[in-house]
This record gives sequence, C-alpha cells and structure tokens, in this order.
Amino acid sequence: MCGIVASVSYRNIVPILVQGLQRLEYRGYDSCGVAVHSGGLRRARSTERVAELLQQVTSEKLEGTTGIAHTRWATHGAPALHNAHPHFSHGTGAGAQERPGRIALVHNGIIENHDELRASLQARGYEFSSQTDTEVIAHLVDSLYEGDLFDAVRSAITHLHGAYAIAVFCKDEPHRVVGARAGSPLILGVGEGGREHFLASDAMALAGVTDQIVYLEEGDLVDLQLGRYWVVDRRGQAATRQVRTVQAHSGAAELGPYRHYMQKEIFEQPRAIADTLDGVQAIVPELFEASGNHPPGEGAHRVFAQIDSVLILACGTSYYSGCTAKYWLEGIAKIPTQVEIASEYRYRESVPNPNTLVVTITQSGETADTLAALRHAQSLGMKHTLTVCNVATSAMVRETRLAYITRAGVEIGVASTKAFTTQLAGLFLLTLALAQAKGRLTEAQEAAHLKAMRHLPAALSAVLALEPQIISWAEDFAGKQNALFLGRGLHYPIALEGALKLKEITYIHAEAYAAGELKHGPLALVTSEMPVVTVAPNDTLLEKLKSNMQEVRARGGVLYVLADADSRIESGDGIHVIRMPEHYGALSPLLHVVPLQLLAYHTAVARGTDVDKPRNLAKSVTVE
Repeated sequence: MCGIVASVSYRNIVPILVQGLQRLEYRGYDSCGVAVHSGGLRRARSTERVAELLQQVTSEKLEGTTGIAHTRWATHGAPALHNAHPHFSHGTGAGAQERPGRIALVHNGIIENHDELRASLQARGYEFSSQTDTEVIAHLVDSLYEGDLFDAVRSAITHLHGAYAIAVFCKDEPHRVVGARAGSPLILGVGEGGREHFLASDAMALAGVTDQIVYLEEGDLVDLQLGRYWVVDRRGQAATRQVRTVQAHSGAAELGPYRHYMQKEIFEQPRAIADTLDGVQAIVPELFEASGNHPPGEGAHRVFAQIDSVLILACGTSYYSGCTAKYWLEGIAKIPTQVEIASEYRYRESVPNPNTLVVTITQSGETADTLAALRHAQSLGMKHTLTVCNVATSAMVRETRLAYITRAGVEIGVASTKAFTTQLAGLFLLTLALAQAKGRLTEAQEAAHLKAMRHLPAALSAVLALEPQIISWAEDFAGKQNALFLGRGLHYPIALEGALKLKEITYIHAEAYAAGELKHGPLALVTSEMPVVTVAPNDTLLEKLKSNMQEVRARGGVLYVLADADSRIESGDGIHVIRMPEHYGALSPLLHVVPLQLLAYHTAVARGTDVDKPRNLAKSVTVE
C-alpha cells in the first residue's frame, strides 16, 4: 500500500527518493510525490506512474538535501492531484500561522478522528486544499510548532486516533526530518558512515543505498539530523534500537524475459517451493523457531505439546491458504482448527482458549488487520503464537513467538501467486510437525510426505507446461463478464482462490462455491454465457463432483475442468478438460491452483488490463 521514503543527507537526495518510490511501486498506488527543502518548500506530484514524476523533477530541477516522498493508495479523497502527498500546511486569518508551506508531511495509515481535528483547525483559520486525513496532520503540526519540529510532532501525535507512519520536515529547520509510527510500519536506514539517514516504509526502498536498518517499534518517534539520529519510545523515554544488516536486493525485482511480473512469479514457483523447503530433512519442531519474540523455555517442542486447537488468522489470499490448511490440520494432525478473517475476528465476541496455537498467515508481515487480530488474540490470553510469513524482518515475525519463513522472494505483482503456494508448503510442514508432536505421524508416513514434498518443484514444472492449453481457455474467458468456480473438500479453497485471481486482474465478476451448494442457489445463474471452472482431482469426492457437473450441463452451462489423468472425465460438447500430469494426494492444492493463476493471467492479457497493478488494489495492505 502507501509507501514512504525520506532522508536528511549531505547530497542532493531527490534521485534516491524517486528511486525508492520506484522500488515501492509493487505495493500499489494511485498517485505519487516528492518534496524537498530548497530555501523554501518545493514539491512535485503526479497521478501517473513514478516515471512521470521523475520527468517532472528533472525538468523542474528539483533538488535538495532534505526531503520526503510518497506513493499513495487512496482512502480519504479521490485519486487526484490535490489529494496526493506530500502535503504542506497553509492558513490565513486570525489565529492561523500566516506562513504558508512551513510544514511538509507524508503519511501512511488512517486517522479516525480527522473530522474533529479538521473542524477545530478550520475554526482557527486553517484552509484545506484536499479531502485527506493527512493534510489534517500537517496543519496540526504547524499549529503546535514553536521552533522545534520534534516537540511539535511529539505533541501532535497525542491528538491522533488511528494508525499512522509519518515523515515530516519544516521550512525553518533545514537538515531535519522527524518520523513517528503507530500501527503502520516505518524503518530507519543508517547511511554510510552515519553521514546521512533515511526513513522508509519498507527496506526494499533503500536497497542499494544502505543495508543498515533499524526497525522502529510501536509508538516510536525518531529525529533525523545530519550525522545523528535518536529514538524516543511511546513513553517519551530515549530508546536504543538494534541496527540490523538487511539485504533487500533490488535485483530480485527485475522482469527479465517475462511480459509481466505476475507471469514471472507464476513460473518462479518451482524454485520458490524448493527454496522454502531447502534443508528440510525431517519434520522437527525446530523448523518453527525463527521468531524474534521467543521467550526462554517457550520453544516449539513445548508449545506443540501444550496446544489442543489451532486458530488461523489471515486476509485475502492468505485466508484461503488457511482454509486449505484446516483440512490438513484436522485430517492429518487431528487437531480442531478454526479459520477466521482477521478483519472480522477482533470485532466479535469469541471464546478464548489458552491452549490454542494462534497462526497468522501474511505475505508482507505488515498486514494491518492481521496484526490487529494477533494482538487481540494475545490480549485474550492466547500466548502461543506462530506466523507463516515471507519477510523475516517484518512486524508479524517480531510479534509472534514462533515463525516459519517462506522463501518466495520478492513478489511484485499485486495478485499473489508464489507467496500463496509457499504459504501452503509451510502450512503443510506445520501440519506434519503437529501430527508428529501428538503422536499421529508414523515414520513411514513422515517419509512418504517428505518424498512428496521434495517432488513438488518437478511436479509444478510439469503443470506449468500446460500453459498453451490454458491460453486457449483464456481466449474463451476474455469476452465473458461472469464466471463460476467449483471445488469440493480440500479443493474448495482453491476454487475460491481461482475466482479471486480472476476478478482481481481481469475485472470479470467471479464467484466460487463448494460444488455441493450449487443447487442451493448458484445454479440459477448458470447459462451458456457463464463459464464454470471445476477443480476435479481424483479423490473420494470425485463422483459427487461429477454429479454437480451434470447439474451444470443440464442447464446449458459450459464446463472447464481441471482433472487428474485417471478421473475418467472426457472433453465433449460443453465440457473442456485439461488433464493434470499426476494425482498428488494431500498436496494436490499446490498443483491445481497453478492453472487457475495462469487462466487469470492470460485472460487479463487478452482483455488488456494492467496485470501487475490492477485498479483500486494494493500489494501490502497496511491500513484497516
């Protein structure tokens, strides 16, 4: 979602700020901008891509040694130039500071009490040029400024309700940037020799600039000046934060020979799965000991022995990986499992169980709703926590006691592909570890499961070879406005994920149903104009699924079926079949989801949509 880059430096910082924004483009945005201290405050903003912003700053010769930059994903106010960040303070009339452009500010998050603050500031003479909650903060800091920016920001954040990460500088104090965070991520980058310092919402923004990173904690306030910085915690006390070496290689984001990042990432899945499983020689609890919040004596051995249920918290695609894991955890490990949409969980009354293992699933580790749900579960006394996450240095990893770090690598496309399949791989390992801890996994079963997992990269490569057949399906789908996806049992969540992918990047309305529910309503929608995608592995539910498929054909519906080779489903009038290379048992979801990813991708290409940056969506959802 929104991205922040800021710096105090001895050199012109604009190229680094713009480059940082380019590295954050994968998060999704609808406007961008940069502001610098150059005698006064100067800025450039755009509702186009960062490349257009770069042209602006070059033609306008925008330069400065202190600056802030931002990519915005609209929450308050339309995606328009006047709502783009950075925002400046300005006001006229009695009571207002008659120094327009004194404060420059960028902000990630949502300020819940912005209406009340806006009314109060307007009463004091401040004029607003945007509909954003961010401009409120700029005016608020200005109203509290008495010669010290740090003090003004520290006072201002006491009035804010909601989530924020901010970076601020002032016309009257060159070579100074103040940052603060509460509920949204913000990091500090220490430049070479400590001569310059940076703020960013993601270490990726600083790749190639510095690998010395400080992860600011909840409530931290940070002051950057030339040659020094200091941090104050939420209690107002000076705080020491560890400087870590973080390799955020920008090279991982190169497109290479592929047309889009999504296509590249789909084809990277065999390698991503191999990397995620690298070194797994046996199912041992130590696989889940990677967390930074790991108290003595609370290792995975002890936690797994104590827990009697699992609660999974996640959003979007990660939620569907959790729904898949529920079938594994209950079917293999025999552990009762509940899967909750993170954004709903903390707003309902629930019955906490202190012996529950709370599992969060997140690609970025910064998803605001999932972090809030985790903290809510912890507040209810559920201390056993574990995350399956793709970013080892993320807030989620730091706040859970155990973790399994997937190794999908950087995922640029907004529609997740390799992050999803590596989550499934990590969750299957978790299932086996819990089954072993509960005495429900024999040595022979463990060996068989490990053999199947090691074969996954090769099996995925065979599935990717089906791409030409998927392209043929995509040509049919490109002209449609609606689609239905069906699955049963373990593959129902995969049908949900397939429908999500199609709607995300093609803008075709797509829904997924458990196939047994077809006759309880969705069948009314079936016509020859609504393609029905069916995930049909040769499992115990296959014959039931075939009956559901007949219900579709009897109403003139057209079926597109992903079937195992031995499922005895043949192509014919109104039924198109693609045969999967092999049946893969419990791990079948990892294979069946790949053709659905390819279907969405090639349909989007045929329709001419922006595959990697679909409208209205963001990669890292850091607001509620």
